[in-house]
Amino acid sequence: AALNPWDVMLCVSGTAIACENALVVAIICYSPALRTPMFVLVGSLATADLLAGLGLILNFVFQYVIRSETVSLLTVGFLVASFAASVSSLLAITVDRYLSLYNALTYYSERTVLCIHTMLAGAWGVSLCLGLLPVLGWNCLHDRTSCSVVRPLTKSNVTLLSASFFLIFLIMLHLYIEICKIVCRHAHQIALQQHFLTASHYVTTKKGVSTLAIILGTFGASWLPFAIYSVVGDPDYPSVYTYATLLPATYNSMINPIIYAYRNQEIQRSMWVLFCGCFQAKVSFRSRSPSDV
Repeated sequence: AALNPWDVMLCVSGTAIACENALVVAIICYSPALRTPMFVLVGSLATADLLAGLGLILNFVFQYVIRSETVSLLTVGFLVASFAASVSSLLAITVDRYLSLYNALTYYSERTVLCIHTMLAGAWGVSLCLGLLPVLGWNCLHDRTSCSVVRPLTKSNVTLLSASFFLIFLIMLHLYIEICKIVCRHAHQIALQQHFLTASHYVTTKKGVSTLAIILGTFGASWLPFAIYSVVGDPDYPSVYTYATLLPATYNSMINPIIYAYRNQEIQRSMWVLFCGCFQAKVSFRSRSPSDV
């Protein structure tokens, strides 16, 4: 088949995603200090995005080397499971940040660890089930009229995936609004204890709210176009529309390591140790708490 430029861009995107997140997974596995619930969640997100990147690469290879219906179902199912796990891990990170602020006194307890592991088990279990749907018969290989804009997924399958995304997005939006309220309230209480509102109070509050807006805005801008088009689009529409909305969705997995991993001081320190083999004491790093945004 003739080489499609959009498929090339998806493959390049998958390669960048795989490289970025493989480094994060290696750092977390390499550093014994990164075993807190926060880094377990970041590791889950990086693993999901790593698999998604590999899935994009495999999909390109099999599309132009090994063309078969069975391979198509497997690669699409693999991509669905990986991206679903990525989105679910983002939700788990949001819940963790909310709990670290709402229940700050009991956050570092065994109950929190159990809650985190339960969330991850549920997220990966649901993602695996969603990924198995095309293989188990939720495909349009034998009924093209039921195809969605993402062949071989059926319209009902894509509608289910889009509805799940909208639900997760709304939950994250609600939790981030609550986090903003807590952050602003804490900053205001600290300022009142000092008997006046300092300039740093406004700067800190504005920075925290801006960071949360960037996180949620990036997530929404990446996935909303594809989720909306998957529901309203028709398989008879030009495939360029599918590619044009799917490609930005992959960018979310490319941005996630920057937002959730590389900005973290502990991971920066571990990277220094991993690549340099030593840590210079004169370089100071501030340990970030799970509630840091």
